[in-house]
Amino acid sequence: MKKRKKGNLEGINLEIVFVGRSNVGKSSFIRELTGKKVKVGKRPGVTLKPHHINYSDLLLTDMPGFGFMSGVKDRKKDIVHDKIVRYLENNAKRVKVAVLVIDGPAFMEIADRWDRRDEIPIDIEMFEFLNELGIDTVVAVNKIDKIKSSEYNQTMDNIAERLGMNPPWKQWTDIIAPVNAKKGDIQSARKLIQTYLHNAKRDDLLKYI
Repeated sequence: MKKRKKGNLEGINLEIVFVGRSNVGKSSFIRELTGKKVKVGKRPGVTLKPHHINYSDLLLTDMPGFGFMSGVKDRKKDIVHDKIVRYLENNAKRVKVAVLVIDGPAFMEIADRWDRRDEIPIDIEMFEFLNELGIDTVVAVNKIDKIKSSEYNQTMDNIAERLGMNPPWKQWTDIIAPVNAKKGDIQSARKLIQTYLHNAKRDDLLKYI
């Protein structure tokens, strides 16, 4: 694994980006996926820049966490959001897949809270934005161990529906991947990412994911 020097993206042909609100477990997910420790800020909202890792001509990009950040001013939140949007717009052509990590147990509560403010929930806004850019997206529904078994399918159906996919959620397993990053259970998402690399005729990169 190599860390990219700032501004040095020469020779990169494919990119995988990881996006998500602060504290959804994105860093844990990337660590499980790559086996490498991901640099994180001391507290949410500190990191404003993407963190790059590359294997061969594949770039893995960990975007700053967005959304609510305790103790972070609204202006800084807006800067983070704008930087993410601008980065995705500028690099959409080489981004093979985006992984949107969401907090499964908290998703509906947070989405409803945004709805009550007459605002588009930020996870949903990001999913729609990635689709508008034509970027294939894997939704990694994290922390599934915290969802009661009796409520599991209903919760997943609700998440799918809020993202614009008709339930049942199991018909969308090419997009929605339930994971438990903290306990190392990310295989469903890993397989989807590997499928995109395989379809791009880049099986040589599968060993890195």
